[in-house]
Amino acid sequence: MLDFGGETLVLTHDAMAEGVHFQPGQDPADVAWKLVASNLSDLAAKGAEPLGVLIGYQFGADDERFLTGLSEVLEHYGVPLLGGDTIGGEGPQVLGLTALGRATHRPVPSRSGAQAGDGLWITGPVGAAMLGFEALRSGAVADSGAFRRPTPRLEEGRTLAPLVSAMMDVSDGLLLDASRMALASGVTLAIDSAAVPIATPEPRRAEALRWGEDYQLLFTLPAGVKAPVPAYRIGTAVPSTETPVLLDGQPLSAESGLGYEHR
Repeated sequence: MLDFGGETLVLTHDAMAEGVHFQPGQDPADVAWKLVASNLSDLAAKGAEPLGVLIGYQFGADDERFLTGLSEVLEHYGVPLLGGDTIGGEGPQVLGLTALGRATHRPVPSRSGAQAGDGLWITGPVGAAMLGFEALRSGAVADSGAFRRPTPRLEEGRTLAPLVSAMMDVSDGLLLDASRMALASGVTLAIDSAAVPIATPEPRRAEALRWGEDYQLLFTLPAGVKAPVPAYRIGTAVPSTETPVLLDGQPLSAESGLGYEHR
């Protein structure tokens, strides 16, 4: 974040690698959409209004399709392309994008403001991206939209920004991202697994809690405050314990396999 005159600018940068964030041979138009949408999700978690993006692009197998998808996502969200750079290279394609936004509320929400007694909420179900990934891998492209073209919760983020004590997006798995919020805030987040909405069959609930890339907003609200957007209360912030997350009363740690860890 950067104070600039009477405004606060929010800047974020994410990279995507072939074979990690998208599949070899995947439609480059979908890759472009996901690259932009994942960065806009970071702006959503700050309640920010997008101002534009800068792209770092490594030439790939079908650059025209990438440009088609890039035009589609930028037009859909009304975001201009401000510039960037292109390179050649061998090996798996690596792409980067910087998104710039304007904070709509100050102080800007962060992951570090949760207080004991706050309610823990999420804007929607988890596990949809997992099912989409599996559908794409099996060739059922029509059923893979949640993985290929995620939706950043920009409007929800702007609405929530004046009310939340903490907020972030769920990109690496609900349990892992909840642990990050808890550690940053100095609390423990007690989660009721049955209260978490899932997009998967019930036997796969544990997987859905750990699979990322759903880009829902995870946030805390002071006791007694109701979410002004469609959302689900899934737990409570409690005084810090020896682990950042309690799931159904049981302590979880990194060794429990909380979600996707970047190496």
